[in-house]
Amino acid sequence: MAQTLTISIQDYLKTIYELTTDGESASTNALAKKLNIKPASVTGMVQKLASAKPALVEYQKHQGVTLTTAGRRAALEVIRHHRLLEAWLVQTLGYSWDEVHEEAERLEHVISEDFERRIAAAMGHPTRDPHGELIPTADLTMPLDDSTPLSALRPNQTGVVLSVKSPETDLLRHLEGFGLIPGAKIRVLSYSTFDHNLTIKIGTKIFVLGLNITSRILIKET
Repeated sequence: MAQTLTISIQDYLKTIYELTTDGESASTNALAKKLNIKPASVTGMVQKLASAKPALVEYQKHQGVTLTTAGRRAALEVIRHHRLLEAWLVQTLGYSWDEVHEEAERLEHVISEDFERRIAAAMGHPTRDPHGELIPTADLTMPLDDSTPLSALRPNQTGVVLSVKSPETDLLRHLEGFGLIPGAKIRVLSYSTFDHNLTIKIGTKIFVLGLNITSRILIKET
């Protein structure tokens, strides 16, 4: 990047990216909640990012914020660092998938582009991190995601788990106990229209999952 971006700015851009993947703008209140920062402080930072040269975001009061091309590339660079680091920590240093998020959060801001290239090459240029999340390419584009939320499946449908969208240690350990990890083959046995619970089978294990969990698990239908 031509600009030197502070850790705070990188965190803002990454969070805006995460909040706008559905094509909608991110509200300052949503950013404040996600970053645990007061809304007034968020507004000030967003205005600063909008006036940067080049502008990193587009912002209009009461209409939310979106990333510019430059802001999106900066966000994807941080996300690439983070997900490559997670993969490297698991493959090389023996971390488990529920331990890597906070380590990668700290390291993503400080590694050099040379270090990034070296660890990517050493791992054979992985396309997904340990949670199954897609890793942005070296030219800072996000690969096409053709996954489906597990919550969308209905009885007798089957699929393979691609990713789990959660950094929460307890949840990841809980899912691992079920065998609900990337690569797991699942079958939906039943669906409750009242609470949207799904009864799932993995191998010989049968269990019930609520919408809060099934919406975070992305699968490829088979």
